[in-house]
Amino acid sequence: MAAAAAAAVGGQQPSQPELPAPGLALDKAATAAHLKAALSRPDNRAGAEELQALLERVLSAERPLAAAAGGEDAAAAGGGGGPGAAEEEALEWCKCLLAGGGGYDEFCAAVRAYDPAALCGLVWTANFVAYRCRTCGISPCMSLCAECFHQGDHTGHDFNMFRSQAGGACDCGDSNVMRESGFCKRHQIKSSSNIPCVPKDLLMMSEFVLPRFIFCLIQYLREGYNEPAADGPSEKDLNKVLQLLEPQISFLEDLTKMGGAMRSVLTQVLTNQQNYKDLTSGLGENACVKKSHEKYLIALKSSGLTYPEDKLVYGVQEPSAGTSSLAVQGFVGATGTLGQVDSSDEDDQDGSQGLGKRKRVKLSSGTKDQSIMDVLKHKSFLEELLFWTIKYEFPQKMVTFLLNMLPDQEYKVAFTKTFVQHYAFIMKTLKKSHESDTMSNRIVHISVQLFSNEELARQVTEECQLLDIMVTVLLYMMESCLIKSELQDEENSLHVVVNCGEALLKNNTYWPLVSDFINILSHQSVAKRFLEDHGLLVTWMNFVSFFQGMNLNKRELNEHVEFESQTYYAAFAAELEACAQPMWGLLSHCKVRETQEYTRNVVRYCLEALQDWFDAINFVDEPAPNQVTFHLPLHRYYAMFLSKAVKCQELDLDSVLPDQEMLMKLMIHPLQIQASLAEIHSNMWVRNGLQIKGQAMTYVQSHFCNSMIDPDIYLLQVCASRLDPDYFISSVFERFKVVDLLTMASQHQNTVLDAEHERSMLEGALTFLVILLSLRLHLGMSDDEILRAEMVAQLCMNDRTHSSLLDLIPENPNPKSGIIPGSYSFESVLSAVADFKAPVFEPGGSMQQGMYTPKAEVWDQEFDPVMVILRTVYRRDVQSAMDRYTAFLKQSGKFPGNPWPPYKKRTSLHPSYKGLMRLLHCKTLHIVLFTLLYKILMDHQNLSEHVLCMVLYLIELGLENSAEEESDEEASVGGPERCHDSWFPGSNLVSNMRHFINYVRVRVPETAPEVKRDSPASTSSDNLGSLQSSRRPKVLQRENSGTAQVFSLVAERRKKFQEIINRSSSEANQVVRPKTSSKWSAPGSAPQLTTAILEIKESILSLLIKLHHKLSGKQNSYYPPWLDDIEILIQPEIPKYSHGDGITAVERILLKAASQSRMNKRIIEEICRKVTPPVPPKKVTAAEKKTLDKEERRQKARERQQKLLAEFASRQKSFMETAMDVDSPENDIPMEITTAEPQVSEAVYDCVICGQSGPSSEDRPTGLVVLLQASSVLGQCRDNVEPKKLPISEEEQIYPWDTCAAVHDVRLSLLQRYFKDSSCLLAVSIGWEGGVYVQTCGHTLHIDCHKSYMESLRNDQVLQGFSVDKGEFTCPLCRQFANSVLPCYPGSNVENNPWQRPSNKSIQDLIKEVEELQGRPGAFPVSISSETNLSKEMESVMKDIKNTTQKKYRDYSKTPGSPDNDFLFMYSVARTNLELELIHRGGNLCSGGASTAGKRSCLNQLFHVLALHMRLYSIDSEYNPWRKLTQLEEMNPQLGYEEQQPEVPILYHDVTSLLLIQILMMPQPLRKDHFTCIVKVLFTLLYTQALAALSVKCSEEDRSAWKHAGALKKSTCDAEKSYEVLLSFVISELFKGKLYHEEGTQECAMVNPISWSPESMEKCLQDFCLPFLRITSLLQHHLFGEDLPGCQEEEEFSVLASCLGLLPTFYQTEHPFISASCLDWPVPAFDIITQWCFEIKSFTERHAEQGKALLIQESKWKLPHLLQLPENYNTIFQYYHRKTCSVCTKVPKDPAVCLVCGTFVCLKGLCCKQQSYCECVLHSQNCGAGTGIFLLINASVIIIIRGHRFCLWGSVYLDAHGEEDRDLRRGKPLYICKERYKVLEQQWISHTFDHINKRWGPHYNGL
Repeated sequence: MAAAAAAAVGGQQPSQPELPAPGLALDKAATAAHLKAALSRPDNRAGAEELQALLERVLSAERPLAAAAGGEDAAAAGGGGGPGAAEEEALEWCKCLLAGGGGYDEFCAAVRAYDPAALCGLVWTANFVAYRCRTCGISPCMSLCAECFHQGDHTGHDFNMFRSQAGGACDCGDSNVMRESGFCKRHQIKSSSNIPCVPKDLLMMSEFVLPRFIFCLIQYLREGYNEPAADGPSEKDLNKVLQLLEPQISFLEDLTKMGGAMRSVLTQVLTNQQNYKDLTSGLGENACVKKSHEKYLIALKSSGLTYPEDKLVYGVQEPSAGTSSLAVQGFVGATGTLGQVDSSDEDDQDGSQGLGKRKRVKLSSGTKDQSIMDVLKHKSFLEELLFWTIKYEFPQKMVTFLLNMLPDQEYKVAFTKTFVQHYAFIMKTLKKSHESDTMSNRIVHISVQLFSNEELARQVTEECQLLDIMVTVLLYMMESCLIKSELQDEENSLHVVVNCGEALLKNNTYWPLVSDFINILSHQSVAKRFLEDHGLLVTWMNFVSFFQGMNLNKRELNEHVEFESQTYYAAFAAELEACAQPMWGLLSHCKVRETQEYTRNVVRYCLEALQDWFDAINFVDEPAPNQVTFHLPLHRYYAMFLSKAVKCQELDLDSVLPDQEMLMKLMIHPLQIQASLAEIHSNMWVRNGLQIKGQAMTYVQSHFCNSMIDPDIYLLQVCASRLDPDYFISSVFERFKVVDLLTMASQHQNTVLDAEHERSMLEGALTFLVILLSLRLHLGMSDDEILRAEMVAQLCMNDRTHSSLLDLIPENPNPKSGIIPGSYSFESVLSAVADFKAPVFEPGGSMQQGMYTPKAEVWDQEFDPVMVILRTVYRRDVQSAMDRYTAFLKQSGKFPGNPWPPYKKRTSLHPSYKGLMRLLHCKTLHIVLFTLLYKILMDHQNLSEHVLCMVLYLIELGLENSAEEESDEEASVGGPERCHDSWFPGSNLVSNMRHFINYVRVRVPETAPEVKRDSPASTSSDNLGSLQSSRRPKVLQRENSGTAQVFSLVAERRKKFQEIINRSSSEANQVVRPKTSSKWSAPGSAPQLTTAILEIKESILSLLIKLHHKLSGKQNSYYPPWLDDIEILIQPEIPKYSHGDGITAVERILLKAASQSRMNKRIIEEICRKVTPPVPPKKVTAAEKKTLDKEERRQKARERQQKLLAEFASRQKSFMETAMDVDSPENDIPMEITTAEPQVSEAVYDCVICGQSGPSSEDRPTGLVVLLQASSVLGQCRDNVEPKKLPISEEEQIYPWDTCAAVHDVRLSLLQRYFKDSSCLLAVSIGWEGGVYVQTCGHTLHIDCHKSYMESLRNDQVLQGFSVDKGEFTCPLCRQFANSVLPCYPGSNVENNPWQRPSNKSIQDLIKEVEELQGRPGAFPVSISSETNLSKEMESVMKDIKNTTQKKYRDYSKTPGSPDNDFLFMYSVARTNLELELIHRGGNLCSGGASTAGKRSCLNQLFHVLALHMRLYSIDSEYNPWRKLTQLEEMNPQLGYEEQQPEVPILYHDVTSLLLIQILMMPQPLRKDHFTCIVKVLFTLLYTQALAALSVKCSEEDRSAWKHAGALKKSTCDAEKSYEVLLSFVISELFKGKLYHEEGTQECAMVNPISWSPESMEKCLQDFCLPFLRITSLLQHHLFGEDLPGCQEEEEFSVLASCLGLLPTFYQTEHPFISASCLDWPVPAFDIITQWCFEIKSFTERHAEQGKALLIQESKWKLPHLLQLPENYNTIFQYYHRKTCSVCTKVPKDPAVCLVCGTFVCLKGLCCKQQSYCECVLHSQNCGAGTGIFLLINASVIIIIRGHRFCLWGSVYLDAHGEEDRDLRRGKPLYICKERYKVLEQQWISHTFDHINKRWGPHYNGL
């Protein structure tokens, strides 16, 4: 094909016959070079035509897509090799042509050289790790790539790392988005100056080739898009097309990466309108182009878009009137609600919509909006490319290409305008999309880059009507899911709201558009335009009103709702995102006086919208009962702008408030929400399901509260401050449905509320009033004071971590508001109010985080219960705060009892809101307070301490805020005359407190006790005005005509109060029940009410004093304090009164009342003088008595239950203390395995299942609960103290050559190379890797009980964290994890063993006895022949032990399955357990018996099991090493090498292994003197080995010196106990073999030239022998129960030696201790040494090197450690999160690193799976024999794999506030927490992961 193209070109231009023969790559290059030359000529027309023709052919779009679209064979359409080949060919041509004949790579490099890299602009997709620095960012969306971040200087800044959700681009170098100080080194230089100009010919070809290339791409896109069927485009087809285009788009993307020079060429191509017109118009004769143009038009039309003919010159700037004559597609048509209507008239739509949406939606009238929605005209490649990008639902590649171009400024502007032009189309596509989530992310990925830039946003706003477009598009989007509102008047409501059940809201599909809107409103210049444009404000309020009253809840009264709708999530999210956040954005620009006008605009249109809303829902004056909506965004807009106006703009509040009637309406719905909250908490909405509680919680939750409850309360405060207080207070009690309760009578009927809800509703009403009157959030507090109050409230509820505080403090949702989390003010306030508690580590493994806890003075002065109540999501948090407050008072000695919430002084009110305090000084409230105090004093039903507390709080608030000091004279003059006509004379609380009320007339049921009394004659003149007198509290009867007047003012606009106004005040004595009440009480149901008159004769003051007596339980308990100290009245703020209970509160109130008025003081003194008679006992009716008894009985039952529970808890606690101490062996109360009673010889065991005690017998053996686990901890010991560091760069690597396991492996394989296999397997121990460790909790059980216990577990279907089939269970008593039972050997106790008494036999006799005993096979007290239960169990536990570890850790022999293997494995198990215990004791025995690891140890039982099995294998007597140790044999020099492989020489044997073999071969129980004998014999061998090793280590000269020095002393008496003599002898013996010969000079260099002094030699010998002594002492301790003596480190050797009986008892300790004095040779020393050395001789003659290596045994292992981690987590993260896996060479999705050996693995990576095991599980088996500790790089947490289970352990990296950051969600810098790491290491070494971590789950090999 290409050949033909070139030939054709050649044919056209015969004038150039030199054109080479086409076909090969060379020819492409030549053609390109030739064309470039042609084009460079001044007259380049011919060249241009030639190039065009070539491109026509090469880039023809017909061919490949026939294959793509129809899937037919590409060959049929002409063009060989399938669809891919032709495209590749085309791309090759393009690359050649661009390079103009040169190499493409050189061309790229050349272009890059001209890149003026001022911006980074790196584009990333989702999941990329980027950084955000708030200190450097101007826009909140600013982000940096890791490279730019690390190359800039951000020390001390507020930055975090984050995983990109939607993708983004690096802003480094863009000073519009970030401050220049934060730029990295690469982008700091403004580089335009030093970049040379681009040579013209470099990019010349690009300018010709690229337009065709892009056009070709567009043709592909047109071709490939088939209009979808009804169900939306089949994703498959679209993806197919996109896959085909992948190489083309990638090619474009690569071009953009060449830098600025190439980008500007691309910009020219993409935005050039002429090019576009010429190529795409479809007017030419080329059929292919025509067809393609038609497809494009069809696509436009099917999208509901029109393509204006060219004669209507239509630009974005001037919407032409003509557009409306085209098919103006109504929005609703497009969404398919009317079927696929292409055009419809607007009037039509009105009809079809039925609901009359259009009537209220004022937007569809203008053609402007229609054109925004429906007309698209593409004038350049860029515009059409974006169109197809949207059509194909934003393919990632296209998005990345479009974004990669952004650093080009010209492109950025053009692209932004194009994007805005397509905005409506984007919204339509988004709504139809199936993948709206992905698409949303991609849209935001683009828009955030465009709209974060203020300059750009402003330009587009001015030139392209960005704001109009956005608001219109949002409005249209929401219009598609409106339903009729059912609020208030269901039938006639005209209001429409969004339907929260629609996908649009449920899936947050609107999110990208709203987020763009919020983004542009954050720019001041844009927001100003919005606030100035009245039309826009009207439209916006219209939009907000769609959310007003959505998600209406109706209270279910009969049965429980069937289906709990979860739409409330959508509703709250929508209000927050679509209404509140734009509101906060606008508010942030209304901060100064100059912006008053904006506020007036918003408030004006807000009120208009509210008025429309009230009209639409037909609201008159009463809210419909039993329904509530939490969504009132219009109210909240209004409230927040009012608040701003007063706080920041110094506006006069009254100038923006509406009239009284509107205020009354405004207050109704927010008040309804507050009452509903109380109802929900009183369980009155319980039939609506849990979701209603969810709504109540969300409403006050920290992310919502300042956009919801705070504005609501503020609006109510504003209304209260302007409305008549009596009206307001009575409205509150009516809304809360507790009017009927407020009567003096002891019984009443409540027509609207069940009795059980009364108490909590009354509490709700009073609490609401307290909050309303004492909250100052919007009434005068400064931002810092608010922040402080919020913080104190949160900290008082609970100690908090720093991040949860940031989350809980409601920050202004708009990021530009100034109070940013982590800002300076946040940190300074935090340090002022709280102390930091560093994270502590409980041994139980529960990791604590760093917490902040309130300072003492905060509890003392700032604890504010009101704020706490307002901010609690859960009621229990209020209790928690009170408990903590109580604890503080007890601890600081301020108050011992149960305190009441403290009264806190408030910030002063802003003058505009002074009216609020009138609520406290209105008669209605005083009547309520008086009534409640009286009822509490008389013990009426349904009142609680909480009610009293709130009543007193309100009284105190009133006293604090009393208006003017009244003059006592004036009050006393008219007192008696005036008070007959009303409850209270005036409205001031201070004077009303002392006003006595004598009689009250009440309405009571006829059955009430009050009725029986005769009424006194004088009632008629007395006041009757009880609140009860009327159904509605607004009608409180007063004779006082003044009051009546006030009421008529309120009532004039309320028809329902006509009747009240009509009555004259003289008739007012008759009780009025307005007609409306009839709908509440069902006739006949209630008993008749009659009027009774109560004698009261109390005032508020006298009630308070009596209350004091009642609370204190003493008569006359109140004594006015000022009688002793008159000063107290002058400054009543006394600390004594600030904390306390009700008594303190009463005293405080009386003191304040007295200090405010002399009259009050006098009256209080008078009342106190009268000795108060006791409160008359109430007449109790039988019914009441019954309820009282019931209550009392309940109370007693409750107390009994509490007592029982407490007792149970303490029992449990004491058990836990003894049993569960897995983690801290130090403070153990040891659980003895056996009971040590000296006279009993048999051990007695308790079975924890059946509870019986008894000895373990052969028929019914008892066993220890044990956990068997394979362990490689020992193998991780190294010989250096410093732990290895985790590698954090390519250079650092960890090699495991120096680990204990590796060294032992090498030694074994070396022995196996030269010596006989069976003998090798006795010369060493295995189990350094994969050794079996046995641990127990110390509890015992009968083995048959255990079996039935396991059966029951197997049948128990509850999900356990362990697998019963694998034999796992938890100890029935202490719940510790276990997997086997170790049978206890019947017989005597360890402690009182008759074998223990020392005998005086000589060592020679003992040696013989030992030999004989070992020779007797199976001389067991238990006859092995008879299969007893015990022996069966011992076999089965042995099987368990073998199966615990993998085969590779048990089989070391060359002949698989040989018995020597088992033999080796068994004594190695003993070795492993002893070595591990030594490590748990810290590597030495200096601490002696202090460590109680022994108490929990099962070694004694384990030894019995092992010994039983080892005796089954008898060692051939001639091979028994015991012989070689204790007998001289005649040396046969010929023995040398006849047999193929000799035995292992005894000097190469591992002495500790020999010890275990000797002991386990003896019949059990062992005699102490036999044990000592074995130890003595072995010590002689050990000492000889030490001498040999020493001799090999030192230099030639030292050796000869020692040889001679020792030889001189050989004849002395104790030569056998002098190390010098022995050393010299060993040297001379070994000299005979060629051991020392072949070391030349290089050896000396290797061994450090120490000058050996006798001390250093002694130390060297002791160090060699110590490990053996330690293990032996431990063994003796376990076998014979002897205590280990404690000692200093330097004397450990001598202490252990004497403890083991090696030191003769007469040994003097004066002169320095010499290890050789412990020697006790069984045969002459020199003879036996000669014999031992002779064995080596023949070997070393041939293999001197190996012989030497085998002699030097490394015996000094340091304790095992995990890898050392770097201080800062970022160093690990940066290296590992991009590191490729060594197996699959990909970057793993979840990388992890092993903390034991540093291996890098893929967690869950399927790529690295081997035989169904994922890599982490596999590694845990290879590295830790089933235990793996991995650090998950992307989550910073540690995961533990133990066998088939895993658990998340927690993190060892914490941030500056001591918190984990799991999954790196917060992205703050993390630092190593050394204590935590130590805990982790400790758990690893002590094998306690299983016990300490509780949350295990199976991993199914998938990690």
